[in-house]
Amino acid sequence: MSECGKLYVVATPIGNLGDISYRAVETLKRVDLIAAEDTRHIKALLQHYGINRKVVSLHQHNEERAAADLLEKLRAGLSIALVSDAGTPLVSDPGMPLVQATRDAGIEVSPLPGACALIAALSAAGLPTSRFSFEGFAPRTSSERKSFFKAKADSPDTWIFYESCHRVLASLQDMKEVLPPERRLVIARELTKLHETIVKTTLSEAAALVESDRNMQKGEFVILVEGAPKSDQPVELTSEQERVLGSLLKECPIKTAVALAVEITGARKKTLYQAALRLRHGEGHDE
Repeated sequence: MSECGKLYVVATPIGNLGDISYRAVETLKRVDLIAAEDTRHIKALLQHYGINRKVVSLHQHNEERAAADLLEKLRAGLSIALVSDAGTPLVSDPGMPLVQATRDAGIEVSPLPGACALIAALSAAGLPTSRFSFEGFAPRTSSERKSFFKAKADSPDTWIFYESCHRVLASLQDMKEVLPPERRLVIARELTKLHETIVKTTLSEAAALVESDRNMQKGEFVILVEGAPKSDQPVELTSEQERVLGSLLKECPIKTAVALAVEITGARKKTLYQAALRLRHGEGHDE
């Protein structure tokens, strides 16, 4: 029986063709076979670097069958490079069945690190990086997205998700209905490409920003959201939120004023209630 081959998991550029390592280029030149998410897409990269290797398709609709075929080739001694359309394979891309099957078979899997959209965006976002979570692509429907955002609302860590140009505006609008308006987020689009844009804003302004600029509704998006403040660190109301609350307190009991202020401003009920008590106490009222 011939010695088994080796599977290389190779990161490729997410836009700029220069963002590939020397080692990755040399590996792609010498492997026996390249398994790619889209054979047409990867051929542009191979042509750019003068790489002439056989390419086979491995995508989300065929990866179970393709993984079995590729495993047999690895067992026969062939070396294979796994690539996705852009960035690091398996990060919201196909390839997991092949990597799992290869490892289970005791065949070596070697990673070749490189570009990754979520890490590139995180490095330039200016949001905390000590702890973060990657959530893949946001759900497709509005109700599922709102449930997803609610589940992340109290997470203290920065969280990141990918979004398509067709849903980015709707996703930001859904998020605005669920999360506090003062929550900071970063919208990163077309990273490393000609029209790269990285915008830091707040949830109260994000949807309007994207809606007002058609270019901000094109391309590939990474959305990074600031984690919730720790429970022992109170969230301050904006001057406008406090003004609305003060006006309501002049006409309504505290509970009613707070409930209305939540609907009008989107601020947290607990924060508004604490502010209402402070305002009422300052006015010398008992209730």
